[in-house]
Amino acid sequence: MADPPSDELPRPDGAALLDAMPMPVMLVGRNNRIRHVNSAAEPFFGMSSQHLVQMHLSDVLAADHPIFLLVEQVRRDGVTIAEHELTLDGPRLHRSGITVQGTLVAEHPDGVLLTFHDSSAARALDRQLTFRSAARSVSGMAAILAHEVKNPLSGIRGAAQLLEGSVCESDRELAILIRDEADRIRDLVDRMEIFSDKPLERRPVNIHRVLEHVRLLAQQGFAANIRFVEEYDPSLPPVWGNRDQLVQVLLNLVKNAAEAMAGEGKAGEITLGTAYRHGVRLAVPGMEQRVELPLVVSVRDSGPGIPESIRPHLFEPFLTTKAGGSGLGLALAGKIIGDHGGVIEVNSRPGRTEVLLHLPVVAEGRGQP
Repeated sequence: MADPPSDELPRPDGAALLDAMPMPVMLVGRNNRIRHVNSAAEPFFGMSSQHLVQMHLSDVLAADHPIFLLVEQVRRDGVTIAEHELTLDGPRLHRSGITVQGTLVAEHPDGVLLTFHDSSAARALDRQLTFRSAARSVSGMAAILAHEVKNPLSGIRGAAQLLEGSVCESDRELAILIRDEADRIRDLVDRMEIFSDKPLERRPVNIHRVLEHVRLLAQQGFAANIRFVEEYDPSLPPVWGNRDQLVQVLLNLVKNAAEAMAGEGKAGEITLGTAYRHGVRLAVPGMEQRVELPLVVSVRDSGPGIPESIRPHLFEPFLTTKAGGSGLGLALAGKIIGDHGGVIEVNSRPGRTEVLLHLPVVAEGRGQP
């Protein structure tokens, strides 16, 4: 009798398995010659596989990079080793926070298989939770300020106005000072009220029209001497969001970029970009299913970069490096993007700072993500 048909899949070859892996994989041989890379390695290293396999690892990374010590230790001790939070710098490569794992390949003498794990998406989600926690604390503060400060403040301002017309000239200046200070405090409280948990009205928004509006506003004012570069994907679907709040966030990011380059002594450049990327999903309060965040809006500048000491605290309220800043701009941006069900991410190094907004899009035929 014939054997019954087997339900087992045919055994694939090694190259097919490596190509199916979502993380970049590289096989290096004797003298660290690159012998093979999978499909995910091409966009990671910014080169085709045909080009990479003609190179040595030292052509991709500096010769003193820690990855070379990792490869040598794997060969010497015959163990699997991982290095975390590495920065990879090369002609077409700059990535930080990368975990590299190396292991021996028995079939290849001196062969070491390297896998590269980019944890930036996980870090972005961790930051998102931090932003939301900070925003909730500021929301409570905003409610207290609105209730406990604005009402008596109106009485103080009204009394100061009455005094202006009934006191002598020398005292009138004091009354005007009281009125002006009351207005300043009221403006600050108004800014804080933006953090309150009011329902967000959302509808389909053309993100390119928002970016064009922001660019025109910037070039007519604070960024008049800065060159703008636009790198848009014109085929993108609409964003599911609030137009006015998106304008507010992007205008604040462009203003931050322009101010960062103001003291450089040379003409700066701001690049506005959009792209469609798969792979980021987030659980949004009030929705049963996870929301995909495929639309990416980027604001990139050629400034000096963000000091490393404050990068972990960028979105905390009242943190600022500006002499006249309030420290609410980026905290507000994190709050607004979080309310949109999105993620905001910042990557910075000397000469380049990029802010990425990951946003949901409108599904075809429906008025929601």
